Amino acid sequence: MSRYCTRLAPSPTGYLHLGHARTFWLAWERCRKVEGRLVFRSEDLDLARCKSEYVQASVDDLVWLGLDWDVGPVFQSKRKSVYRIYLRRLIEAGFVYPCYCSRKDIAEAASAPHETGDEPIYPGTCREGNIDEKKMNRKPCWRFRVCDTDTVSFQDKHFGDFVFKPGKDFGDFVIWRQDDIPSYQLAIVVDDYLMGVTEVVRGEDLLKSTARQILIMKALGWKTPAYFHCPLMLDEKGNRLAKRHKSLSLREIQGQGVDPKELLKSFKLEAMNWGRAH
Repeated sequence: MSRYCTRLAPSPTGYLHLGHARTFWLAWERCRKVEGRLVFRSEDLDLARCKSEYVQASVDDLVWLGLDWDVGPVFQSKRKSVYRIYLRRLIEAGFVYPCYCSRKDIAEAASAPHETGDEPIYPGTCREGNIDEKKMNRKPCWRFRVCDTDTVSFQDKHFGDFVFKPGKDFGDFVIWRQDDIPSYQLAIVVDDYLMGVTEVVRGEDLLKSTARQILIMKALGWKTPAYFHCPLMLDEKGNRLAKRHKSLSLREIQGQGVDPKELLKSFKLEAMNWGRAH
């Protein structure tokens, strides 16, 4: 069997908050229990939003928390040529197609509302190559073609079994953006495979992304890793934490003199309660 491997994968678009800390601690804890291999990967592909100060802050904050890693930091922004290799493979195999639609085009054509934070289901405008000549002056993105007669199922190590229906739960999705940046979905799949990740630990808000990524892995002929999605941490109003919650950022908490060992104790206690609930 392959040695256990997971990753810490912050996106440097803001300061890490308590929810990030808990998820990264959980990945670290699961890895260290089995003497596995831990990769630190900075998911900094979106150069317009990512900033160097957040890259360094994510490293400093995780060290303050008491976490360490065996490989990295590895920066996705330096791996674009690697991702392009697998884009070409998917193009050649017919799994993806060029799409010339703008966000406005898709929003206007969407037949149903979509979940907050998730892309609307693509109506298939460019799917069969019927491109409006007015759009041909645009640079296309590349979309993964889903089959609405299939299902995507997987067993999550925390929540249990999931089944998603392509075409209903999500449509053809972007794997390479119009601004020539690989999408989160493609970069994650390629990196996890090439880095030998055997288990992905992340928040439950990414469950639908898992289904999309499984489709890409199958198209490339790759084995899927195991998954552990943890419950999201919520604020006092019941909303999921976001990087705009400055008062709950690790930067702010450090400034208040909080003992990181006490913070980790609270995470461990919460994780024990998850086990009792399942």
